[in-house]
Amino acid sequence: MSETSAKPVEGERKVFMTGNEAVCWAALAAGAEIMYGYPITPQNEIMHYWTRNVPKFGRRFLQTEDELSAGFTTIGGVLAGRRAFTATAGPGNVLMQEPLSMAEAMRIPVVVVIQQRGGPSTATVIYSQQEVTLTCFGGNGEGLRIVYSTSSLQELYDYTIKAFNTAWKYRFPTFVLADGYQAKMRESLNIYDPAARGIEMVPTEPFLGRPGKIGEGREAAHLRNTYNIEEELAEVLERDIADYERVAPEIVEHDSFNTGDCDLLVVAHGIVFRSAAMAVRDMAGQGKKIGFFRPITLRPFPEEQFRAAAAKAKTLLVAESAYGQLLKIVQQNLYGSTVPIRTLLKPGVGITPEEITDECSAILAGKGA
Repeated sequence: MSETSAKPVEGERKVFMTGNEAVCWAALAAGAEIMYGYPITPQNEIMHYWTRNVPKFGRRFLQTEDELSAGFTTIGGVLAGRRAFTATAGPGNVLMQEPLSMAEAMRIPVVVVIQQRGGPSTATVIYSQQEVTLTCFGGNGEGLRIVYSTSSLQELYDYTIKAFNTAWKYRFPTFVLADGYQAKMRESLNIYDPAARGIEMVPTEPFLGRPGKIGEGREAAHLRNTYNIEEELAEVLERDIADYERVAPEIVEHDSFNTGDCDLLVVAHGIVFRSAAMAVRDMAGQGKKIGFFRPITLRPFPEEQFRAAAAKAKTLLVAESAYGQLLKIVQQNLYGSTVPIRTLLKPGVGITPEEITDECSAILAGKGA
């Protein structure tokens, strides 16, 4: 294998590419050393573009026999101190929940890119927002994860880089939650060397095989995901939950517009937010008292900021390409609030700005239930 010391991305430049290409270049720019994966649409091209660049930049790739193995080998890479990642979708996301629960239990900073597709089961290989619950709360744990929901290819690039820093800084599994539309579509974006923007990558370090003797200069790692009695597990969970709640305010991100005293507040995430933003800004320009709130981090959720925005609205509209997965998170974080919630739920189907405009117009006109 030929290797070069040149950086994959020098400085900053505008490009026109697919979302899967953007993920690959972001991972390269972030210094990712190895990808573990198994083919599944619509994330396949992340693997293809990554392997195409392996000979150029001295990186590594291992195709495993399935997604279960891809998850566990990613954990192995991280344990060895490598900046490792994987990517999957749909049924592959389901299979990865066992290793990802293990990563959650052992505080292993794996990075996972999810390109959502329609479900249940094989369903379609195209698009959905139906993997929100699975990604945020999958596995037999407490959902001590960090989940970024992207809405553009620029964000796919930005948050893939950010995911490596977030994972290694806080030591929680970190996900970039995109979708089949973002994976396959092309649009312009700026790719850049993180250093060119003053972004310092958090260094990686091995969990196992560290130099020195235990008890003489270093302590034992005590990496465990199995406990003999309930009290042992409870003690670890209490510590990890306390850590998660402590750092959550540093992690949460959101975007909002026109949230002061609005008649209608539209709540959306991911690519559906793009339609929502277009519709809301156009209607606000026509004098309508309408705004939007977009959670960028679905886990942890920006509860404080969302409650403050919702408290100033007369009605909420939750729009998503799922049958209420974002809605459930919204309701949980609004517990005790009496603001009415309307919905535009289209599981597995894209939502256009025109559809959101029509729904908002009907609500503002007092029509419908």
